[in-house]
Amino acid sequence: MSGDILVVYKKNFEEVHDRSLDEVRRVLDELVGERGLNVGYTARETVRRADFVEPDLVIVLGGDGTLTSIAHSVDENTPVMGVNSHPRVEGNGGSYGVGNRMKIKYTRAMLNAALDGDLDDVSYIVDDRFGFEVPETCPNVPSEVLQPIHTWSDNDSYNETADNLAKMFVDNFKRYEAGVSDAVNASSPRTLAN
Repeated sequence: MSGDILVVYKKNFEEVHDRSLDEVRRVLDELVGERGLNVGYTARETVRRADFVEPDLVIVLGGDGTLTSIAHSVDENTPVMGVNSHPRVEGNGGSYGVGNRMKIKYTRAMLNAALDGDLDDVSYIVDDRFGFEVPETCPNVPSEVLQPIHTWSDNDSYNETADNLAKMFVDNFKRYEAGVSDAVNASSPRTLAN
């Protein structure tokens, strides 16, 4: 696939996000030469809805909150790939300060699969909390890596952390509720705790 990729990154002047952006830029620069891709970069703080009209793929670089807030602005036919920009040693298994960063070879494999259309005909799981779709399989990526709960040693801790994140998003979004459509408000994350 040759096409347009938009990278939306978190720019809050923390060195960790800058290092992650540099790594993503390095990987994408290699793919630009190999595949003839067009890649644009926009800080989350300056992105506009119009920026999402042309891309064939949107890569969101930041944390879960950044991904969730940007994903609501992208049309349903444009794939969105989230890349967590928090610093961790390679591996996985928990939240910031607990687990590890996903291996770059898996991130690269997911990016190649998205660009090659290898994710077009696979089954997806809808995340009950955040509403986004996650592929059940991806070439060269262990399936358990695709579902974050499977990377945590303690499912209760995962669910508590994910519910806290959903609640923070909902609480933060309350100031915008009156100015958006019912459809946008209905797509808000939700907690799953009993």
